[in-house]
Amino acid sequence: MYGLGDVRFFDRIAPLYDRVMPPADGEALAAGLAHATRPIDRLIDVGGGSGRAAAALTGPEITVVDASLAMLARAREHRDRSVVAGDAGRLPLRDGSVDAATVVDAFHHLPDQTAAIDEVARVLAPGGALVIREFDPTHPLGRVLAASERAIGMESRFRAPDELAAALVDAGFDPRIVDRGFGYTVVGVRE
Repeated sequence: MYGLGDVRFFDRIAPLYDRVMPPADGEALAAGLAHATRPIDRLIDVGGGSGRAAAALTGPEITVVDASLAMLARAREHRDRSVVAGDAGRLPLRDGSVDAATVVDAFHHLPDQTAAIDEVARVLAPGGALVIREFDPTHPLGRVLAASERAIGMESRFRAPDELAAALVDAGFDPRIVDRGFGYTVVGVRE
């Protein structure tokens, strides 16, 4: 209904997004990033939209990558973040050019999740970490969220933590499930 990866939906709600979404969990993101085995100087926030997750992090140079131009405008104008318009399945970055990547509350919206994981693996330097914060579709609240997104026409595809960790192995990551619950964190370290 909304098009590739629900981008049109996010283009439309961009002015309201930060008013209705709670802040990202900076502690969970930092705990995930701590698994990197290299210093983190450059981080990309894939599907980072308005920069909500980037705002919860301190330290590295952070670039928000998203396909929604309206959401990126908010990240640039309201959060003073560097932004790059791009598809998670074809990241416009050089091989091994970043130290870490985050995907926060967005992985289920990506139309080609395997391509997105492979692309992050390509742009991460060895020892870099991919931190994914997602919602567990096997949790009672996760089932409600998945049904709600289907009801409004989204093409969301949620994965349970173990399934996501297995997908990271297939892309050459050493995965760890950092926490579980309605919202969970899976980290993959680039070997």
